[in-house]
Amino acid sequence: MLLRSASFCKKLTPLLFATVVSSAMFLTACNDSDTLDETAAVVPADLSVFEGCYTVSHDEPAQIKISQQAGEWVMQMKEPASSGRVWDTPEPLEAIENSEVPQFFSIDPDNVDAVIGRPDRVLVLAHAKPAYANIDPLLDSEYLSYIYRGANTIYQVACDEVNTDILANPHANIIIDNVNESR
Repeated sequence: MLLRSASFCKKLTPLLFATVVSSAMFLTACNDSDTLDETAAVVPADLSVFEGCYTVSHDEPAQIKISQQAGEWVMQMKEPASSGRVWDTPEPLEAIENSEVPQFFSIDPDNVDAVIGRPDRVLVLAHAKPAYANIDPLLDSEYLSYIYRGANTIYQVACDEVNTDILANPHANIIIDNVNESR
């Protein structure tokens, strides 16, 4: 009987050894991910996707201009025609972490490749990954804007140096007649 158990153990030894080695390799592989996270470099977002001018409609002139000046990102707003200049004084912008995206937009942060905004977060712009913007029926542009509690898509348009009277009341000359009024 003792001879039979020794023979059985000899057959099981390679199987037991293989199980122990594979388990050790599996556990070692799991532990290696922790050390990789510590040494992995964080790649900053490419904010150059925002350089240019934006508006809320394809048919309107540029209203916001984003550029890099002296190595810093800034934004400028179109001034009214009466101001004597086209763009206002540049205001600083800063990169925003993708983890903050849910505070401003209803889009998964994994579908956004860059976020920039004013330090007070009154204006935040996000650039949706082009592949995602093409498949999401709610997006008709890759650019998202958050302006003081409201989010919408905006359009990148050609920059211009033409004053626009953005303070004019477009409804000032509209007369609405009552169609039920008898004459």
